[in-house]
Amino acid sequence: MWGSGRAAGALLGALPGAALQRRLSSGGPPWRLLFFGTDQFAVESLRALTCSRSSGAGLVRSVEVVTLPGDVPVRRFARQNRLTVHSWPPELARGRFDVGVVVSFGCLLQESLIQQFPHGILNVHPSLLPRWRGPAPIFHTILQGDAVTGVTIIQILPHKFDVGPILNQELHPVPDGCSADELGASLASKGAQLLLDTLKTLPERIAAKREQGQDGATFAPKISAAMSWVVWEEQTCEQIARLHRAIGWRIPLRTLWMGQTVKLLEFAGQRPLSGQMENAVPGSVHFKKESGALAVRCKDGWVLFKAVLLKKRLTATDFHNGYLHQTLKKDTPHGATEGRFISSRGGGAKGARRRTKSTPI
Repeated sequence: MWGSGRAAGALLGALPGAALQRRLSSGGPPWRLLFFGTDQFAVESLRALTCSRSSGAGLVRSVEVVTLPGDVPVRRFARQNRLTVHSWPPELARGRFDVGVVVSFGCLLQESLIQQFPHGILNVHPSLLPRWRGPAPIFHTILQGDAVTGVTIIQILPHKFDVGPILNQELHPVPDGCSADELGASLASKGAQLLLDTLKTLPERIAAKREQGQDGATFAPKISAAMSWVVWEEQTCEQIARLHRAIGWRIPLRTLWMGQTVKLLEFAGQRPLSGQMENAVPGSVHFKKESGALAVRCKDGWVLFKAVLLKKRLTATDFHNGYLHQTLKKDTPHGATEGRFISSRGGGAKGARRRTKSTPI
């Protein structure tokens, strides 16, 4: 199959300009691609397309890039590989490209732009659409404890994100204990390969496309600092662990200590309730000398952290020696008690509770 593709590619090189353009846009590879993307997740798909072009496999004839201002990963990759870069929004000559590819771009594409591509614009989306439409599907996959996720290739439609017809889809099990960063790396690789697979038989994929249903559709909003507030009285050990794996590497979990914001660092696992510790008030903090960690009581057990940020970074031992050594409980102007973290009573914690729910759309 690919041998005939290479022969066809060689033959195309001998065609005059007008005939070459008609042949390239007639219905099959090698494709002239325009890639839209920004972040490291997008780089994996762009790398796969660039390697395919260089391999002479007959799938990709050319790749050019549209990205946003700034030193974003896609722009760096494009420069390193001498790819033509267009600013957003691009000014394109009609008939210049066959297919568009969008990966982690974040901007809606106008209908007039989509119509310039004879085979439409494809999107690599890291979820099993229609689950987790929106800008942060990987984070919400971890946050909700999904056991299975995947990658979906859809055609872009104007006016709305992530609602186009499905051309290809592949499942991916979520490993126990993995972070959003780790899952994102795996899905980026899988998405890149699924994109190449889709491009190999794109006309057939388009003919067999299936529309997305509304059953099971959920929305994955952007992560924010408001999501990082821990509500000790309401969140379980597992929910706090998932919150840390979803956003903790980017936005540390937060709580209050004597009226000051504390960032919780180096999550070190969870412990069930046992013995006298069962009666501890949510937010209670104990120093575990044997593990060098702070144990904090939540709804159904204890979660462990080995460091905090309170004015400066402190190990659990430093926090114990500097703050927890006073064990006598007393009221404070902040309504807190020594030896206890307090859940934020402001909009941050309430917003976190709203945002950690699976939101149907």
